[in-house]
Formats: sequence, C-alpha cells, structure tokens
Amino acid sequence: MTDATASTTAKDPLPAPRDPKLRRMADALRALAMDAVEKAKSGHPGMPMGMADIATVLFTKYLRYDPHAPDWPDRDRFVVSNGHGSMLLYGLLYLTGYPDMTMAEIENFRQLGSRTAGHPERGHATGIETTTGPLGQGLANAVGMALAERLLAAQFGNEIVDHHTYVLCGDGCLMEGISHEALSIAGHLRLSKLIVFYDDNSISIDGPTSLAVSDDQIERFRAHRWAAERIDGHDTDAIAAAIERAHKSDRPSMIACRTLIAFGAPTKAGTAAAHGSPLGAAEIAATRERLGWEAPPFVVPDEVVAAWRAAGARGATHREAWEARLNAFPTDKRREFLRRQRRELPQGLDRTIAQICEEFRKTNAKIATRQASGTVLDTLTRVVPELIGGSADLTPSNNTLAKDLREVRPGDYSGRYIHWGVREHGMAAAMNGIVVHGGLIPYGGTFLTFSDYCRPAIRLSAFMGAGVIYVMTHDSIGLGEDGPTHQPVEHLAALRAMPGLYVYRPADPIETAECWALALGRRDAPSLLALTRQALPLLRDQPARDNCAARGAYVLAEAEGERHVTLLATGSEVAVAMEARAVLAGDGIRAAVVSMPCWELFAAEPEEYRRHVLGPAPRVGVEAAAEFGWERWIGPRGAFVGMHGFGASAPGEALYRHFGITTEKVAEAARSLL
Repeated sequence: MTDATASTTAKDPLPAPRDPKLRRMADALRALAMDAVEKAKSGHPGMPMGMADIATVLFTKYLRYDPHAPDWPDRDRFVVSNGHGSMLLYGLLYLTGYPDMTMAEIENFRQLGSRTAGHPERGHATGIETTTGPLGQGLANAVGMALAERLLAAQFGNEIVDHHTYVLCGDGCLMEGISHEALSIAGHLRLSKLIVFYDDNSISIDGPTSLAVSDDQIERFRAHRWAAERIDGHDTDAIAAAIERAHKSDRPSMIACRTLIAFGAPTKAGTAAAHGSPLGAAEIAATRERLGWEAPPFVVPDEVVAAWRAAGARGATHREAWEARLNAFPTDKRREFLRRQRRELPQGLDRTIAQICEEFRKTNAKIATRQASGTVLDTLTRVVPELIGGSADLTPSNNTLAKDLREVRPGDYSGRYIHWGVREHGMAAAMNGIVVHGGLIPYGGTFLTFSDYCRPAIRLSAFMGAGVIYVMTHDSIGLGEDGPTHQPVEHLAALRAMPGLYVYRPADPIETAECWALALGRRDAPSLLALTRQALPLLRDQPARDNCAARGAYVLAEAEGERHVTLLATGSEVAVAMEARAVLAGDGIRAAVVSMPCWELFAAEPEEYRRHVLGPAPRVGVEAAAEFGWERWIGPRGAFVGMHGFGASAPGEALYRHFGITTEKVAEAARSLL
C-alpha cells in the first residue's frame, strides 16, 4: 500500500495514530455514530466512522466557526453532501458545543420531532448550513456558497468577507450528473476557496464501486481545472498538509481521502454491510474493544469532551476580530452589509414597482411577459444591489441580463451576472447555495420545459424555504416553431404540486411587475415566474391602489350585472378570456374574467374572498397547459379549455387555433354550461 491509501483493512490491527489525541477525538465521533444508528435501528454508520479523522482535523485546526454565534456571516461553511452520513455532522455539533445539539438529540436520532433527522435539514439545528441527502446537491450548493463569498468580497472587501467553503462528498455524489455541472462551474470561475474532501472508500450500497464506475476522479477534477490529490484519509498529518496546500491554491481543491468505511469495525469495515445498516450489538462491542473505547453508549469521557469544546471555542477570537473590523467600517457600508444579512429589502421598493407599472401604462406596452420582466429587471437591479442574475445559456431568450449588470468572469467577481452555461441543474442548486449563504438574492433563467432539469434543486429550494427566483420563459405552445420538445404542457401542474413553491404566471406587463415584487418580497420560499415568448396586450390601463396579484387571483373584469359564467385564466390566456367575455356579451351572456397569476397565494386567502372571486356561476378554466389541478377552481360543473396532449411545431398562433385555445372555443365552453 502507498502512503495515499487507507493504511488498514478490516482484519488488520489498527495502526498507531500519528496523533493519539486526535484519534481519540475521532473515535468519539465513531462511537456516537454507531450507537445512534444502533438505537434507531436505522441509519448509515460507515461514512461517519470512515471520515471521522478528516472531520477532526478540519474542526480542530482549520474550520472557522463559533457554536455560540452560529450565524456569524464570515464563518467558514461546512457541507456534508453525502448527507446519509448525517451522524458525523450531528456528532460534531454536539461535541463542539452547539447549544441546541444535545446528547438527548443524538439519542433521538431519526425520530419524529428530533433535530437529528435521517439526513441534515437546514433549520432543524444551528450549524446545518444546507439540506442534503439527494446526492450531489450539497456539492453544488457549496459551489454557490463559494461563489457568494467571492461576490460579496468584491462588493464589501476581503476584510469583511473572507472565508472558505468545505465539503464532504462520496462516490455517489460524484456519480450523479449534477456533479459534472457543479465541478465545471467552480473550475471555470476559479473558486479557490472551495475545498472538497472526497470519501474515496470504494464502497456503495450494491457493493464495491467497481461494479458501476471506473472513473479516475483525480484526472476528472483536474480536467475541470481543479487542484486534486490523493491522501490517506486516516493520517491526520497528511490531512493537515493537504488542507495547507489547498489554502495556497489558485483553484478549487479536491482531496481524495482513501478511507475504510466503518473504520474500526472488525468484520464490517470495508464492506457494503456498513453503509446503510446498523452494525449490530456484537460488532459494536468488538469495535469498542478494537478502538480501545470503554465508555458506554452515548457517553463521551470528560477529557474528550473538553478537547472538543476547546476546539469549538477557537472561533470566538476570529469572530470578535471580525466584529471589530465590521464596526470600523464606514457607517453606510456597514448598514448595507447588515441589512442584507437580515434579508431586508431596500426601502421604497413598492414605489419603484408603481413607477414601472405607470411607464407600462403610458406606453400601452404590448410585449411578451419575458420582455416585461427584462424591463422590470433593468430597474430592480439598480435599486436592489443584492440581486444576482444569470441564465443557463439562454440570456437573450430569457431577458435576464439587465442593462447595468456586468458579467462575472473567472477570477473577477465584481459583476452581478453569471453565465451558467447549459447547466440548468447546477445553476439551480448553486442558487440554493447562494441563498443559504446569505447576503444575495439570485435569479436564474431557462425555458419552462427545462424546469425538469432543475426540479430536484427546486424541490430543495421549497423544502428549505430558500428564496431563489426562477425565471422560466417560453411558457406554452405560444413559443411556436421549436415544437413539442420545448413546449411545456404538464410543467405548470407539476410545479404547482410542489409544496412551498410559488408559481407566478402573469397576464401582462403590469402583472409581471407585480409578480416580481412578490417574488422579491418572499425571502422564505422560492418563486418561479412563467413568462411568455409571444407579445400580450396590456390588460390593466388604470392604476391600482394595491398589488392585485398579491392575493393570487382577482376579478379583472366583472360581469355587467349578475354573473352567468366566470372565466378563469392565467398568463397569455387571460387576454383570450377577455375577448371571449366580449363575444358572450354580444349574446346577452354576462361573464366575469378572473386572472389567477398565483394559485398558491389564492389558496391561502380567506374562504370568503375566494368565494367572492370565483362566484356562484358556472366556471370555465382557460390555460394553454394540462388540465390537472384546475378541477379545484372550476368545480364539478366546470369546463376547461387547454391542452390534452403534447404540442407541435408551427407558429404559435396556428397552434392556438389547432388546439382550440381560442376566443370562440372559450365562448362555446361557456355557453355549454348554461
């Protein structure tokens, strides 16, 4: 075996540690992991036991953190991308002294209501920077964190923003396709303060990784413009030396750590049996004997706890020095930095939105909502300096590059616009990392049909309550000739089904501005704007006292007298409904038109308001998308005009006629209900 190879197998005697104190501290992590998994009868003991030495070196010598000020903005970020090894993180938080991670929480691992969920969940306990578990997501989140650090440093200076992002990941993270996108972005942008520890243990759930993969990860990372090396992941001196080299690199760094999964276990170490199942009482007893760990379950000797708490106390000095530098900052700059950390928007934003809407009315803007969005961004990016834009190689189509934004380039982070390349999944996950890092609000664009490529990351945005703004254009068959591969049909229904995601489909430029205001104001949840390629008429030519879209749905045009029918529509089809209303009026049928830009907001309104908007008359739903979900609003007697299959390649107007989403078809559906 070489010095870059794990220095023991399951049956070999354990080698003498380089530093007995550090080994003892690492063994505390191993004991907590195997005991918690055993008590829960569920979990993954192998990774925490294998990576304990790496985590111990990092947390005792390098990571800057303060358990008593866990949200200190200039702390180093630590991400466990292989989130099934969550007990490693929970053990670290307990041992270093995070007040809300008690031994009782460790003992309650994977139980209802505990802070110690099966995979780390942001918000369950301080010190959990992001939610991980779906493999590769944490790695991509970390790219966003590292990018956020550099962007903020460019804006506020290295004396206030200067920290590293450290990531643990495993073979599964690197097999997932998102890793390719994330590594490529990080290497291209030269995010040199990003350091990844790869748990190179050659084991997966099915067995040895050789069953499914033979990639040379060192060469792969180097091809992505990373610094990469391989070390013995149980040699604390080698771990420390590799971190020192990474700190000096001008590229992101990957340290492949050859480890033994479930290090110390006499028969299950180095096997798939240790990955996702409890070791069992007999194996745990033998492991204790092999490690020389005599303490009973969930007991850590006082001297070991003291050593860990001393390590946790290191960060207070760094934090206090940082606070002194911040207090010496110019008042305006300090206030701006702290405002962003509090996730407060600049004052006067409502007035800004009102001015944008007034300009749309003055020009009687008949433009696509994607163009309206671009116009809104031209102003918002000037008044909301934390807005960071981008697109997955669709900038001219998404209209996401505001006039005053400069581009972020490798080594130059003074811009505020990111060319993510054709990497929708990586973009979305990195934006999650930017949000949870704090201080910035990212928005990123692609076509609505490619939300499928983003979906796992969008789900985590919703799960974490991360206020990412997704700008999804070309939102229906109205995009035309690109055809059914690019025309979303089921996407709105699928996205609306996701808890915690706010889907906005504005009907005209005014609603587009209102929806942008709502998306910006909601810092505790993601927003998705579904925008048209085709031009739409301005439907609201009179100023409104309030943001009409804020209630999710509203009566755009009331019937002249008692309603005979109510036409419900979103986005581009609201104009179709308005035309149908006029046609029906010619027949003596009194129709109201309701615009429904955000179902999620409307569903949260009081029942009395919903009854008022929907009315007692029969209802027709109109949307160039799948019917799924509309039954909630149109009721059992309602009718739906929309899509019932995939689209086709033709000009948009021809497609609307072909699929029957027309004024006459809506009027016909309304007549059929009377």
